[in-house]
Amino acid sequence: MSVDQDNNSKPEYCSSFNQFNVPYLKTERLVLRAPLMDDWPAYLNLMVSPRSHFMGGPVSERSAWGIFCHDVAQWSLMGHGALMIMDRSSKQCVGQVGINAGFFFPEHELGWFVYDGFEGNGYAYEAAAALKRWAFKELRLPTLVSYVDPENVKSRRLAKRLNGTLDIDAPREDPNDHVFRYKEDT
Repeated sequence: MSVDQDNNSKPEYCSSFNQFNVPYLKTERLVLRAPLMDDWPAYLNLMVSPRSHFMGGPVSERSAWGIFCHDVAQWSLMGHGALMIMDRSSKQCVGQVGINAGFFFPEHELGWFVYDGFEGNGYAYEAAAALKRWAFKELRLPTLVSYVDPENVKSRRLAKRLNGTLDIDAPREDPNDHVFRYKEDT
């Protein structure tokens, strides 16, 4: 699977993010692009619902807004952040993938979610694999991790599919989380 970083042909709605070097990544089936205000309603619906259980939710609307803004702000503050996952053929936003860091993340975290109705299509894997490759190449990180709730069987399975190995000694905010460590694929 190849990933193209196509900053020269970003759609007009992505132009405001150019100052922060937000990548516009393409895979065979997906576009990974900067979050837009049009993404907020679906994001809010996820974060206030029981589906957000493994991400610390459900949360209030105010908290969901803070998390959404955090996802966007990391691009200007840290040079990485969240990208929305868009299906190239349907043009639907199907979820989000991101590199998180900061006060609540002991290490750079690769995270993902897909919206209700889009699971089981390989979107999270394709998006996470593309962003992982981008992070190792562009950010030159030595490793990435994913913090996964032990009960989140689907994310544990995906972390393993992404070549993550369980790191029982890794620092973590939640002592119950499983930490999967990724190294650059050779």
